[in-house]
Formats: sequence, C-alpha cells, structure tokens
Amino acid sequence: MRVAVVGHVEWAEFVRVERLPQPGEIVHAEERWEGVGGGGAVAAVELARLGGESLFLTALGDDALGQRAAAELRNRGVRVEAALRPEPQRRVFVHVDAAGERTITVIGRRIAPARADALPWHALADCDAIYFTAGDPEALRAARAARVLVATPRALATLVAAHVRLDALVGSARDAGERVGPGALDPPPDALVQTEGSAGGRWVRAAGAMGRFEAAPLAGPIVDTYGAGDSFAAGLTWSLGAGRPLAVALGDAARSGAAALLRRGPV
Repeated sequence: MRVAVVGHVEWAEFVRVERLPQPGEIVHAEERWEGVGGGGAVAAVELARLGGESLFLTALGDDALGQRAAAELRNRGVRVEAALRPEPQRRVFVHVDAAGERTITVIGRRIAPARADALPWHALADCDAIYFTAGDPEALRAARAARVLVATPRALATLVAAHVRLDALVGSARDAGERVGPGALDPPPDALVQTEGSAGGRWVRAAGAMGRFEAAPLAGPIVDTYGAGDSFAAGLTWSLGAGRPLAVALGDAARSGAAALLRRGPV
C-alpha cells in the first residue's frame, strides 16, 4: 500500500519536570531530549512504521535543524521530499510533566509546502491514502487525487479555501484549536472524528449517523503524550487506505495512538 503525508515539520526539544512551573517559579528538569516532531513528521513516521515506508512532501528551514530533521526522518523509513525556505526551522519547546502530559511553546512560523514548490506532486495520485497537516489549497487539491484523504482541523483555513471532500477530518475534542463546527467545510467530510483521550472518542458521518469508539488499552504507563493524536490520525489514514470500514479503522487508530503514549518523544 502506498501512503503519504503532506504537511509540516518542527524540531522539538523536551524537558521532563515533576510539574509545570508557576509564575515566577524555577523548576528543574529531570531529563532532556530532542528530535524531529510536528504533526506531519509524526504521522509520516507512524505510517512508515505501519507499512515500511511513507512519502512525505514538506518544507523545511534552510539551516542545520532543517537538515537534522530530514536526516532523522529518512533514518526512520520516510521518503522526504522537501522544499527549502530561507528561514530558520520552526522549533517547539515541550514540558512533559510527571503524568506524561505535554505543554508546548512554539518558536517560529509554520513552514508549509505549496503546490508551486518543485516537489513530486504527481506521485500523490498513486497513493492509497494521504494525511494532510499543512500546505496551500492547491497542495490539498493535489492530495485529493489519492483514494483516501484524511486531514487535521489545524489546517482549517486551507480546508475551507480548497473545497475538497475529505474521507475523514480528525482532531481532539479537548483542544479548542481542533474543533470544527457544523457547516464549516463545504463539502462536509465523510466522517468527522473527535478524540477524547482515555474516554475514546466520537464520530459523525456526513449523512447523519454517529457513534463512539473506545480507547485502546495501554500496555504500560504513559511516558509522553506528545504525538499521540497524530499517530492516531496516521493509524486511521492507514486503515482507511487499506479499505477497512470506519469502525475497524478507528480501532486501528486507537492502537496507534496508545502505542505512542508509551514512547518518549515525537517519534
């Protein structure tokens, strides 16, 4: 099966703390690490983990961190096709508390691919499934050539402007930045999926049917919640691309999200 991601990359630096600092307080990090992150990168790695390889059309800052991000992704089975921008690579600083919850500070603007970039957009037509996290409307229209197209609400402005049909729109019901009201997209997504952490989540079909799904059981303690949502979305993309019905695909997605909770760092 051929799968791809069109989206963004962030270089992530993490510190583990007992709890987040209060205003004016000093806290000490118990552990520090860094690596490639961002919704597009996390999903590309998860898709490669599920199938051995994935294609990733993206844009990177033309600096050392952008080069490190591309190298790390390639080492994890991702075929990276990146446009270079004459600016620093976007970074994030992440606090991870004792419960594994992450709190993120973003540094720099989101660097997204555009259809005008000299990237192999023609390859998207051969894909069984694509996950979209960032790009311009023409990039999203190119991604629609795939049999299955899944997107994040974080790209809402592009989704609204492009007017393409999504097989699924997936985001967190607990994140205000990922909530999409009725009628926000024209045409509406075939399925709107909203995750609710350990409570599972809910789905709504464009035709009106709705239901809930359960979270997958954890095989150990939560290490780090960073990337769990995009791993869920990647699992959903993979399973829908394999031709599985939504109910089965949501179970597969839940397992991808649960597995991410047991790993340290973005990927």
